[in-house]
Amino acid sequence: MYVSGFRSALPAAIVALACAPLFAGEWRRFRGNDGSGTSDAKELPTKWSEKEGIAWKTELPGAGTSSPIVTGGKILVTCYSGYGQGRGNLGEMSKLRRHVVCVDEKSGKILWDRSIESREGEPAYRGIGVPNHGYASSTSATDGTNVYSYFGRSGVVAHDLAGKELWRAQVHDDPGTHNFGSASSLVLAGDLVVVPASVECEAIVAYDKKTGAEAWRAPAEGYRSWWSTPVVIQAGGTQELVFQVPDEIWGLNAKNGKLRWYAETYSARSLSPSAVHVDGVIYAIAGRQGGCIAIKAGGRKDVTKSHVLWKERYGSYVTSPVVVGGLVFWADDRGIAYCLNAKTGEEVYRERLEGAGSIYASMLAGAGKLYVVTRRNGTFVLPAEPKFEVLAHNELAEGQGDFNACPAVSGDRLILRSDRNLYAIGK
Repeated sequence: MYVSGFRSALPAAIVALACAPLFAGEWRRFRGNDGSGTSDAKELPTKWSEKEGIAWKTELPGAGTSSPIVTGGKILVTCYSGYGQGRGNLGEMSKLRRHVVCVDEKSGKILWDRSIESREGEPAYRGIGVPNHGYASSTSATDGTNVYSYFGRSGVVAHDLAGKELWRAQVHDDPGTHNFGSASSLVLAGDLVVVPASVECEAIVAYDKKTGAEAWRAPAEGYRSWWSTPVVIQAGGTQELVFQVPDEIWGLNAKNGKLRWYAETYSARSLSPSAVHVDGVIYAIAGRQGGCIAIKAGGRKDVTKSHVLWKERYGSYVTSPVVVGGLVFWADDRGIAYCLNAKTGEEVYRERLEGAGSIYASMLAGAGKLYVVTRRNGTFVLPAEPKFEVLAHNELAEGQGDFNACPAVSGDRLILRSDRNLYAIGK
C-alpha cells in the first residue's frame, strides 16, 4: 500500500511555476519535451547504415547510457570516464569522473566538455548491475537557458549553455546507492528541478533551478528498487508530477510535493519503465511480470476504483510505451513488440522482432513510424499502425558499443547514442 509518510505535512518552499517556451527542433528531457517519446516531425529517416544516411558521427569522451537532449541547435549528453569503461582493466574508483558534453547539432563538433568529480561510495563495477549501464545513466533536462544533470550519489549540477557551472546540490549528506546504481532522470516543473532519488535516499527532492536551494523533499520510504522518471501534467489547474513506482502510481502537487492521488497497479519488486500522459489518460507498464494499465488523470486520494480504465497482463522490465493514433506501442527488453487498443487495452498484436536481442531503449514514435533501438543488433523501424511490419532493420558496423539510450529527434534527424559514439541520422 501507499507509504504513509507522504500523507503527513511536508515542509515546502513556495516556488512560482513558469513554463519556458518550446521551439521547433527541441527535445528537452528524457523522451522528449513531454516525456511521451513522440515527435511531431513530418519526415524522419527509415533506412541507414555505417556507409550511408549518417550526417555525422562523434566519439564521446566516455561511456554512458543517458539519452541525448536537444535545444537551440545544441545536443547535450552525459558520460563517465576514469573507471569502469569495460570488464577488462577497470581502473581506480577514485578516478571516476562524470562529464556533461555539448555537441553542435549541425556539425557534430564537441563545443564543450565539463567534468565533475565523483563522491566516494559509488557501487562497484561488477555483477549484472552497473556493468549493464555504467555511471552516467540519468538523462539531463534543459529549459533552453541552462542544463541540469543528475549523477546519483554525486548529486545535481547546473550549467548554462556555454558550459559555465552555476550550482551543485547533494540529494543527501551520506546517501546510499542500490548495487544497480542510479538511473532515474530529473525533470523540470516550473521553476523546480525535480529529482527521483529513491535508490539514493528514499526521497523525491525538488530544487530551485536558479539557485540550487532545496524547495521540498517528499519521502519514499521502502522504495529502493525504482528507476523510472516522472511525467509532468496539468490536472484541474494544478501542475502534477506523475510517478510510477512498484505497486502504485502517484500524482504529486509539483509546487510542494504533497500527494494528490494514488492508484494501485500490479505488484512489481522493482521498476524501470516510465508512464506517459496522452489526452487526459496515463498509460504505464509495471515490470516484466506485472502488467500495463490506463488511468484517467486527476482525482483525489485513492483513485484505484474510480479512475482505472483498464488493466492487462503485458509488461516490460526496462522500456516505456508510446501512444499514437489510439494505440499503445512498446517493445520489451526481450525483443517482443506489443500493440494494444488505447481505449480498451485489447491486444492488437504481439510479435517478436527477429534478431533484436536485448532492448533497453524505449520506443520512439515520429513521422508515422516507430523506432526500436536494440542494445547490439541495430534499429528496427515499424509503422505506427495496427499491423505488424518491419519496414527496415538498420545495423551499424560491429564494435560501435552498446546502444542503451533512447533516441532523440532534432528537426528531421534522429540522434542516437551508444556508449562510445553520438550519431546524427538523416540528411
